[in-house]
Amino acid sequence: MEIQDYRDALDALDAELVRLFCKRMELCGGVAQWKQAHGKPIYDRSREREKLLQVSALADERFSAYTRCLFRSLLGYSRAYQHELLDAPSELAERIRAARLATPELFPTRATVACQGVEGAYSSLACEKLFAEPEIRFCPTFEDVFASVERGDCRYGVLPIENSTAGSVRANYDLLVKYQCYIVRSTRLLVGHSLLAKPGTEIADVRVVYSHEQALEQCAKYLASLPNVEVRPCANTALAAKQVAESGEPGAAALSSRHCAELYGLCVLAENVQDAGANRTRFLCISKQPEIYPGANRTTLLLVLKHRPGSLFAALERCNELGVNLVKLESRPIPERDFEVQFCFDLDIAAASPTLTRLIPALEAEAEELKYLGSYSEIV
Repeated sequence: MEIQDYRDALDALDAELVRLFCKRMELCGGVAQWKQAHGKPIYDRSREREKLLQVSALADERFSAYTRCLFRSLLGYSRAYQHELLDAPSELAERIRAARLATPELFPTRATVACQGVEGAYSSLACEKLFAEPEIRFCPTFEDVFASVERGDCRYGVLPIENSTAGSVRANYDLLVKYQCYIVRSTRLLVGHSLLAKPGTEIADVRVVYSHEQALEQCAKYLASLPNVEVRPCANTALAAKQVAESGEPGAAALSSRHCAELYGLCVLAENVQDAGANRTRFLCISKQPEIYPGANRTTLLLVLKHRPGSLFAALERCNELGVNLVKLESRPIPERDFEVQFCFDLDIAAASPTLTRLIPALEAEAEELKYLGSYSEIV
């Protein structure tokens, strides 16, 4: 046979496969109607398990694993169609809809906002970008920010979640999981680190540099170029500048913003010393209750997936089936469960989109647990 003969045979077979697939979906629609009439759930785990064993046994041994993968996808398409046909949003989808309807049309210009650090911290600069007139209350740690919001001491909290150079702020992902808070907005801030010290200090005099561990990581190449300099992590870049200004330690310097030099009376020894010129940090604004403002076009979900081969692939397939773009995927360990992880999905999908209503039950069927972390827009 020539290549065209193979292609012609495949085309004929594919046409028959499409016909049979459409017929199968029609039958699945009938199954959905029957389940609705008899009060049965769309997802029947035992039936799907039996089906996968059945088709795997029917297949040629060479193609058994491929057949199983094919039918796992087919079953996912069937569930998605049944949900669409019955228009049966999950309880979570209904809560998201209710939160969207209860949220005012305009994001507030003034509010009480918790930020980690002290005056001049990058979180406070991000806060001023998000709110025209924020009342900022500084907290010692990121966890204190979450706790302040959860207790209701502050309506919002602003904190970093990822950096274009150093990557994710993993501690804050863990806190998103731990606390019952929701993302309501995000923003990106261009972060320029400067080497600050007391007036009269020269670069050659510097013996120790203080800053937040992420800032130290973002300036690793520059710090490596300084001879005989010790780096000491601290809780916040602005706190590092304040500490240097108030201490009598000889040769002490801080990696912080130029704004902090003016704020704490320090001189700038070197400016923009970060390894990457376009060094940006993304900040989240969180609240105790879900607030979904008009224009919210990104949704974050937390999934605890079944501990079995292909579970993450299955969840990603549900997104692919509905044409949902995955913007970011972050895995975090599950406390007290050995080497098991949960996944944060940042999805490019609007809260008002019917696709989200269809996606949630499809993901719920694949996950042991699904937690909604918010729908929001990002201010660039």
